[in-house]
Amino acid sequence: LTIFFPLVASLIIFVMPDDAKNTIRRLAFLFSLVPLVLTLVMWFNYDRVDAGMQFQTILPWFPSIGSSFHIGLDGISLAMVLLTVILIPLAILVSFEVEDNVRTFMFLFLLMETAMLGLFASLDLIIFFIFWEFGLVAMYFLIKIWGGQDREYASFKFIIYTMAGSLGLLLAIQIMGVSMGTFDIPELMNTWVTLPSDGVLPNVGLPVDLVKTLAFWAFVIAFAIKVPIWPFHTWLPDAHTQAPTGGSMILAGVLLKLGAYGFIRLVIPLFPDQALTTAGILAILGMLSIVLGAYAAFGQWDFKRLVAYSSVNHMGFVVLGIAVMAYAYGMPGDVEGLNYSAIIATNGAVLQMFNHGVTAAGMFFLVGVIYSRTHTRDLKKYGGIWTVMPVYGMILLFTSMASLGLPGLNGFVGEFLVVRGAWPVFTVQLALSMLGLLMAGAYILKQIGETLHGPLKPEWAGLPRMTLREHLVIWPLMVLMLTLGVWPQWLLAVINDTVTKLFS
Repeated sequence: LTIFFPLVASLIIFVMPDDAKNTIRRLAFLFSLVPLVLTLVMWFNYDRVDAGMQFQTILPWFPSIGSSFHIGLDGISLAMVLLTVILIPLAILVSFEVEDNVRTFMFLFLLMETAMLGLFASLDLIIFFIFWEFGLVAMYFLIKIWGGQDREYASFKFIIYTMAGSLGLLLAIQIMGVSMGTFDIPELMNTWVTLPSDGVLPNVGLPVDLVKTLAFWAFVIAFAIKVPIWPFHTWLPDAHTQAPTGGSMILAGVLLKLGAYGFIRLVIPLFPDQALTTAGILAILGMLSIVLGAYAAFGQWDFKRLVAYSSVNHMGFVVLGIAVMAYAYGMPGDVEGLNYSAIIATNGAVLQMFNHGVTAAGMFFLVGVIYSRTHTRDLKKYGGIWTVMPVYGMILLFTSMASLGLPGLNGFVGEFLVVRGAWPVFTVQLALSMLGLLMAGAYILKQIGETLHGPLKPEWAGLPRMTLREHLVIWPLMVLMLTLGVWPQWLLAVINDTVTKLFS
């Protein structure tokens, strides 16, 4: 119901008359609240003691190749589903300002929600891949049709990059499914993982070690592009800058998390040996994402590009946490203290995925608010806006501090857990990544200073205050930023139970 309700809703909207714009907007918003309610029902019925896969559905789908429609949620995927169903209604509310072809816009948005929810719940590799592709196509059209001036270039770059990763992913999934006779992820955890490395792959006749290594790198590259990890990140600033505000919120808030989720759900559990040997490389790439993402953000004068590069910086912490998980998960036996650090780091990575989704969506929304009034994103052209939009100034300051990682707000908790978990394992990479933390302060101060402070430019003297609709978008996000900063346990407890079970 939760996964496919947005799909049904999108079809209802698609058959409505195109000129009923207000009705379409309101219906899309109301429809998007239904998955939120259904997810909250699952959230309150989730059994933390079990902490494994729950709410499972297994239906026959493609029995001749061993693929079934198998879905379910554990603490990690439930957290990601909750993030998705919170952000989609807010992004639709922002998109009320879209005037061109409203019906198709809302249709694509709800279609994308089904794709993202389906991917987080998938327990079959074929189902996972289908949902993965659906989300990409919907976002491609959102950028291409409703994007900014360079939308053709940005949408083309986005689809080429992500499709290039998807191609290897599809081939790896096929060879795993054909050789094992099943695409069921829980089943592959028992059969695929335990194949002797010096053996020959059944049904294919190729050496197990070779195939596993090739499949591992196909998975890694596909998910690394999506995160995005440096140096696979160059599609991101263009896509973010050109996407409509609602599209940017979902791109940063949810779609970037698909790659990190792929690492935690598939790459490390299915390829523990390969993950162990490459954990150090992953930690270095995570460190480079943190440092270079922050330096690149500081060098930007386009407000939206600055926030886009900050996503590379923040997702670098997620990658660092995943690297610790890869190292500990692949290590044979229980090395003293290692699993403890890895559980902390993995908790931090998942929590940082949620927290970054909230703060990045908030930041992109605030860029959209000021752009809709000034029609420029050039930081040099702003200045003194706090005097005419004092409430906006307060909200921008609050959200920027959450993004920076101020203790007491949500950005701090996830990054702290990653740092604590990574310190005993990847000390050098972590120490170097602190340069990125330093520069994060610099780019946050730059965006606040250039926008809000200084003498007021005469052309901004009559800027209208924030509307009620805009307040309805940002306040739920700010409540999440504060509650997750002061009391992260309401979310972290559910994540931690599953992560701890994963390492047991």
